[in-house]
This record gives sequence, structure tokens and C-alpha cells, in this order.
Amino acid sequence: MLLEVVSANYLGAYKAFLTFNNGYQATVDLHDTVFHDPRIIFRPLRQPEYFKQFTVKLNTMCWENEADFAPEFLYDLALQQNGQMESGLKQAA
Repeated sequence: MLLEVVSANYLGAYKAFLTFNNGYQATVDLHDTVFHDPRIIFRPLRQPEYFKQFTVKLNTMCWENEADFAPEFLYDLALQQNGQMESGLKQAA
């Protein structure tokens, strides 16, 4: 099954509550990702007002400047940040 983000709600401080098409729901913190990625496309996301304007398009979080994150990346990050990485890998197998 291909992972898809079906909904994303802004929580503040670069955090979003995501729901995936497999039913998994979790909060993901993208602060470190946004601030440590050197690519120019992610620089506008460092502004809180811009970051919170994401939409769900093409099965993931997207911004007006066409920045996005792969749903698989968001899923893995959510599992890591919520202490479920090992169980998530077993479920995916």
C-alpha cells in the first residue's frame, strides 16, 4: 500500500497532526527538518505564518512554493517522534 497523508491540521510551533490512509494518526514536529534542510525551497517554511499555510495535495503536505515532504518521510518521522518506530516497521512488513 502506498502511504498517503489524508489530512493535516496545524498545531503550532511547526507541528501538525497527520492522518494517513492506513489509519495511523500522529503529531509530527517539522521544526528541525525545516531549519536544518539547506535547500532554498524550504527557507520560506521557516516563517511561522508561511509554514502554517500548508494544504494536503498530491497525498502529502504542500506549500504554495511547491515545497512538500514525501508521505513516507512524514510517516517515518511521526513513528520516530512518537516512540513507535520499531512497531511501525513490524506493521509495514
